[in-house]
Amino acid sequence: MSAEGAETRKLPKKTIALFVLILIIVFGVNSLLFTIREDRQVVVTRFGKPVRVLRDAGLHYRLPFVEQLTFFDRRLLEYDSNPTEIITQDKKSLVVDNFSRWRIVDPLQFLRTVRNETGAQARLDDIIYSELRLELGRKDLIDIVAKERAQLMAKVTKESDKKARAYGIQIVDVRLKRADLPAENLKAIYGRMRAERQRIARQYRSEGKEQAEKIRAETNRERDVLLAEAYEKEQTIKGEGDAKSIDINAKAFGQDEEFYAFLKSLEVYEGSLKDKTTLVLPASSDFLRFLQGSVNKDAKKSE
Repeated sequence: MSAEGAETRKLPKKTIALFVLILIIVFGVNSLLFTIREDRQVVVTRFGKPVRVLRDAGLHYRLPFVEQLTFFDRRLLEYDSNPTEIITQDKKSLVVDNFSRWRIVDPLQFLRTVRNETGAQARLDDIIYSELRLELGRKDLIDIVAKERAQLMAKVTKESDKKARAYGIQIVDVRLKRADLPAENLKAIYGRMRAERQRIARQYRSEGKEQAEKIRAETNRERDVLLAEAYEKEQTIKGEGDAKSIDINAKAFGQDEEFYAFLKSLEVYEGSLKDKTTLVLPASSDFLRFLQGSVNKDAKKSE
């Protein structure tokens, strides 16, 4: 075998060795260096024991095969708990559905106590539920639903955050999504609400009827007063007119009393001497004195 053939057979072994060396270098670099994103933080452990916490984003190093990395989220996380039943101060059952926002502020303490987000949510459920039951149990149902809801949630958030710090967790906010009565109580509650609304409606109708009667009575009284005042004014004006008429007639007829007597007698004759009216009076009666002259004239003409 020639020397050239032997060199040709040795060449692949060098190539393989070079390739293996390159793989070792690449693998070693990848094992030595790692990156942290902006939304992550890392706890570095050595043989299971924490040695340091890294929060700065960028390129970092570790000892290959010796140090392990545990990544945790730095963002604001949300936990939606299951609806739970709470008894209020006025002994009303209330089904509360709440959610919370939280973040990991001490990853080392977080790793030591709850290990991961699943364990953290279990602890949050216990902490928040206990605070909700404590605070809501001190208030009446109407206060929780309509009056002091925001203040109660702020207090629950504050007290829950104090307890959660022991697990490396900050509770930023706790809110109620819904606060309902249990299903078995709804029918009875709706029945009481309906009866209460009907009672209020009857009261309003009764008060309205009473008010209407008062308005009608007041209106009728005002109408009677107006009619009485109008009638009084009418009679006053009429009396004044009659007085003026009498005064004018008196002045007019006072100028010739005989003519006035004659006119009044004619009015009496017109009203008394109708068709087929028979009067038996002496000829000297004063009632016929204005007719006597006419009768005498007719008698003279007949002669």
